[in-house]
Amino acid sequence: MIIDATDLIAGRIATVAAKRALMGEKVDIVNAEKAIISGSRDDVFAKFKRRRAFGAPLTGPYNPRMPDRLMRRIARGMLRHRVGRGREAYARIMCYIGVPLQFKDQKIETIEKAHKSSLPNTKYVTLKEICRFLGATL
Repeated sequence: MIIDATDLIAGRIATVAAKRALMGEKVDIVNAEKAIISGSRDDVFAKFKRRRAFGAPLTGPYNPRMPDRLMRRIARGMLRHRVGRGREAYARIMCYIGVPLQFKDQKIETIEKAHKSSLPNTKYVTLKEICRFLGATL
């Protein structure tokens, strides 16, 4: 299954990806930088800045800055990644910035329930903006 994350809510994509991966299906998420997190810009940035500042640089916890790694980390939160079944499912989930050449000719799906139009308000931030705020070079 290949999911296009353009204008989709990151958490809802992650739940679908985690369920499919637990069933044994390989899930690829393309255009991860265009996925969104709902909430006001200041609140979302403050949350991610706090998560990034927590801990020590050499001992962790390590939080990703790139949108594809951040999307995969969100999906990891939907799995029991420390037990065998969850670890195998997590290995089946891959995220990409843009659309790689290997997926150009294949059917790319979207998730209607995860579209930003289902949000009660218009406040959201894309993963690309969050990662730029955290210091990623895109």
